[in-house]
Amino acid sequence: MPVAIGLEGSANKLGVGIILHPPHQTADPPSPHDSAHSDDEAFSTRTQKHTSPPVQILANLRHTYNSPPGTGFLPKDTAAHHRRWVVRLVKQAMKQAKVQLEDIDCICYTKGPGMGAPLGSVAIAARTLSQLWEKPLVGVNHCVGHIEMGRAITGADNPVVLYVSGGNTQVIAYSAQRYRIFGEALDIAVGNCLDRFARVLNIPNDPAPGYNIEQLAKKGKVLLELPYAVKGMDVSFSGILARVEEMARKLETSQTSGGGPWKDDESGQPITKEDLCFTLQETVYAMLVEITERAMAHVGASQVLVVGGVGCNERLQQMMGMMAAERGGSVFATDERFCIDNGIMIAHAGLIAWRMGFRTPLEESTFTQRFRTDEVLINWRD
Repeated sequence: MPVAIGLEGSANKLGVGIILHPPHQTADPPSPHDSAHSDDEAFSTRTQKHTSPPVQILANLRHTYNSPPGTGFLPKDTAAHHRRWVVRLVKQAMKQAKVQLEDIDCICYTKGPGMGAPLGSVAIAARTLSQLWEKPLVGVNHCVGHIEMGRAITGADNPVVLYVSGGNTQVIAYSAQRYRIFGEALDIAVGNCLDRFARVLNIPNDPAPGYNIEQLAKKGKVLLELPYAVKGMDVSFSGILARVEEMARKLETSQTSGGGPWKDDESGQPITKEDLCFTLQETVYAMLVEITERAMAHVGASQVLVVGGVGCNERLQQMMGMMAAERGGSVFATDERFCIDNGIMIAHAGLIAWRMGFRTPLEESTFTQRFRTDEVLINWRD
């Protein structure tokens, strides 16, 4: 029974996961040890259409680097965080999984895409373990890791994939041993748009800025007008971000000046930061639903799989579900343990590739900030 350890560190989350693939992929329930690291316990569990995954999750630990409110995480600080925590998490994962060095078949790590310095820290850690333990390396595409873990956990057969995170926004469908990109963000990712907006409103980064925006948006009542930038199958968020930042500054000015609150022209209700969060969410998620529906129509798919950190958002799942229901389809999504960057998805995708004979030679165990989803040969699918 092959076992892999996976190291993920493409952004501010360091993840270490250990996974076992049973013979013939026999369906087994998740291990009781598959919970995320304690720094993510602030999230509630929102299970969407889960089935028993054909894998055994032996350990899935994560530690997040959070910068102060109003700031973003810098690559050098994030890389230092990963260096400080990686040995500790590997030891904890091995202990939790109750495996020995001889049980590990391969060491999987995120090759890209992501932030350069954090990726470098994880690549060095993986290379070090490979040489110390005399185990083969497998470099994994971060996006493919999300997709394969989502498919394993939810049981989605051949879905259109909406991959939404802090660094990526892509609509993907499988064809001829590649994950083909049908549409994507032309400038910044949707998660990056949300994160940067959170800084303007000084919304805390703990447990995640997008999660905190989601909670504020639930209290929003006024939907303001924002640009709607869908260009064919692609989307653009930079103009939307610029406009909503202007609104945030206008709100701040109205609250500090003596001119009275900023009110909505139609309803006369005072505008709040909750309204801005609500407006931003509704606009950008409507754009994502539109291009996803267009991809479903093009390939004749009835399933949608939402992966990536932004995929945890309940409102996005709800809007996607409404669209899919109208088409007689269904939506699949995972909870925070697997949506948010984690080591187990790298271990899973890497172990699949390893079983197909793929290895990353030590001299090629590099990392890259730009590693396209459609560059990877998916030779484990028909």
